[in-house]
Amino acid sequence: RDSARIVVSAVLLLILVVTPFIKLNGQPFILFDFLNRKFILFGILFGPHDFHLFVIAMIATVVFIILFTAVFGRIFCGWACPQTIFMEMVFRKIEYWLEGDAKDQRKLKAAPWSGTKFFKKSLKHVIFFAIAFFISNIFLSYIIGMDELLKIVTDPPSEHLQGLFAITVFSGIFYFVFSYFREQVCTIVCPYGRLQGVLLDRDSIVIAYDNIRGEPRRRYRKDEGWDNRGDCIECYQCVEVCPTGIDIRNGIQLECVNCTACIDACDDIMDKIKRPRGLIRYASVNSIEKKTKWKFTPRAIGYSALLTVLLSVLIFLLANRTDFSVTILRTPGLLFQEQPNNMISNIYDLNIVNKTFDEIPISLKLENINGELKLVGKEIVIEPQGNIDTKFLVLLPKDELKKMNTSFEIGIYDGNNLIKKVTTSFLAPLKKKGEGSL
Repeated sequence: RDSARIVVSAVLLLILVVTPFIKLNGQPFILFDFLNRKFILFGILFGPHDFHLFVIAMIATVVFIILFTAVFGRIFCGWACPQTIFMEMVFRKIEYWLEGDAKDQRKLKAAPWSGTKFFKKSLKHVIFFAIAFFISNIFLSYIIGMDELLKIVTDPPSEHLQGLFAITVFSGIFYFVFSYFREQVCTIVCPYGRLQGVLLDRDSIVIAYDNIRGEPRRRYRKDEGWDNRGDCIECYQCVEVCPTGIDIRNGIQLECVNCTACIDACDDIMDKIKRPRGLIRYASVNSIEKKTKWKFTPRAIGYSALLTVLLSVLIFLLANRTDFSVTILRTPGLLFQEQPNNMISNIYDLNIVNKTFDEIPISLKLENINGELKLVGKEIVIEPQGNIDTKFLVLLPKDELKKMNTSFEIGIYDGNNLIKKVTTSFLAPLKKKGEGSL
């Protein structure tokens, strides 16, 4: 399992580092620009106008976490959480390389200061801060983009003092977390562990100690048989390797991050004493105590149904999402206006949201009616991710208006490309008797 976790962690770390360099149509593949409220996911630009999509996506994510935890426990914490991956697969590996395993590290810590101890400790913390600085820059690239980050890196520091200060602070935070605070992030700061007691049930798959098989515990002796005793030989290896220092034999605990270190340690001991593996394994409490097979519980079915509905709504909205949002309404509170040359005019409010990366010049045309359209103000040019509000007049010949409300279409164009057609109505004066029917 340790080798499998190394492979998974390596893939996730590679994705984390490489993704900021990937571009699609000249734009970042993923960007979370909170300051400018600009978000790019898989090359698609999202902005404040897509807030409803963000809300649905967040609700779906929460439901997925609840469902995943109810079924598989805290497997995310041990296999995919950035805190665990960086701690176990980067910083702790370097620590083992420089200072040895846990026993060697305790000996080094207790030893008096010497040249060797000073060198090892100093080198470790220099490497730790360098990695923390690199991690901070990678995370920053997801916020401001890799191009902007490279510009900050290559420009003189005096031109980006605020950015340099911010990255130094974040590097210090990462360094403190991975050098000193460590697993306390999981046990004190992270709320996910606290939710375990609510989300897990006796059918959830967790890292569990088989107390039926393991009890009663007793030290192992070569000349002793296995009658009237369990397979647990009180070697405490599962406790020694646990990063949060718990004893998995005491049952499910919020400190357990599902790192599987106890499983690997216990399996190694079982191999040495020639007993079956799996004394500590992925299992549910019911599967151990009642020998029942895993089943999809009613609660999991309910979560799955809710998640399916949310994802269906989200997929539908994304599939029908357009590059432009156009709203045309007749200005409230105003009726028609009498104009020269026997013309009648209505004033309309126009709102256009540009969801693309490009600056777009907009023109308006009457599609299925004879008349004239005049903008109030200058020509419409929408900036990337821009939102513009303006007004325009539609003038129609009074003689051609046969009824009080006349429906017609307005075409919104980007050059010669039709963006959207909007149907609206034109309000005209009532006809006097003898002038025609309404």
